[in-house]
Amino acid sequence: MTDTAKRLRIAVLFGGRSAEHDVSVLSATNVMRALEPAKYDVVPVFITREGQWLLSGFEGGALAKPESGTEICFVPGGQGRVVAIPDDGAVPHELPRIDILFPVLHGLHGEDGSVQGLAQVARVPLVGCGILGSATAIDKDIAKRLLSEAGLPVARSVTIHQGAAPVLVELERELGLPLFIKPARQGSSVGVRKVHASQEFDIALAEGFDHDSKLLAEEFIEGREIECGVLEDTQGGLFVSRPGEIVPAQSHGFYSYDAKYIDEDGAVLKVPAELPDAVESRIRAMAAQAFRALGCDGMARVDFFVTPDMRILINELNTIPGFTDISMYSKAMAASGVSYPEIIDRLVAHGLARAGRLA
Repeated sequence: MTDTAKRLRIAVLFGGRSAEHDVSVLSATNVMRALEPAKYDVVPVFITREGQWLLSGFEGGALAKPESGTEICFVPGGQGRVVAIPDDGAVPHELPRIDILFPVLHGLHGEDGSVQGLAQVARVPLVGCGILGSATAIDKDIAKRLLSEAGLPVARSVTIHQGAAPVLVELERELGLPLFIKPARQGSSVGVRKVHASQEFDIALAEGFDHDSKLLAEEFIEGREIECGVLEDTQGGLFVSRPGEIVPAQSHGFYSYDAKYIDEDGAVLKVPAELPDAVESRIRAMAAQAFRALGCDGMARVDFFVTPDMRILINELNTIPGFTDISMYSKAMAASGVSYPEIIDRLVAHGLARAGRLA
């Protein structure tokens, strides 16, 4: 058997149609660097902003982002069979079978159950969270309802639908000021605005509805931003990392998109977070409860607020957390004894085991 035959052939999906396209490229670049050549035969697949799936490459530590080239598609029920469609008029042909998909796609059309459903229809194993957990976690409205039903504390919020937005005075009466307006189904703080007065409210609604037809108005929580990672093993057991803390720069006010990805000094990450042992234990237990409440599997990052009086609130779950150089998930796992390559190995093992159970 050749060395190539011994390796798992893994397709890394990156880019995508969401507002987090550029972040996905950064995350996928780090994933590519962590995939050990002795174990994995990696096929990078670039998904354009228009949704085309194009064969890519990885040279000099950088992923190619082709504008055209060979398109690929998975055969329904094909268990990893892939058809390549050249753009030069050549006859479509099959490529070597893919053993597992690794979607590094943040936001809509990648983290919402769409790609997860495609993998299940194609009968190809998948790294990370499945259909249900992906769909519930990305919708902040649905996630809050499920978390509340499970008895887990969340910030107060009001759901706003396009064409039926309340006036600010109604929201102020229920949530106080300032408050946040955020798209219900976006990540990375895309379209999120902090509102203090009516003129800001109209701008926040307009920007939010540019990204989604459903928004959340959410109370402002005076507290620390704490995050920890959850990683499921092949038997369904959960490993929860030590929590880390995000301290946004005062110039940003909150952990905005710019603070996360553009401004190098936008935030400081403290890993592990300085918390009393009892509070840390409670956070880690709540992270596992939240993971189960939303039907997640594989992995997720669970975000919390911790108030000055040590009240703990769950903010949200991300089922494809960032894997950039400054992302919390891998840092928190490393502080808990799980290296970046080991995260990858565990996720792949979990995806293969889950596919075996579903076969």
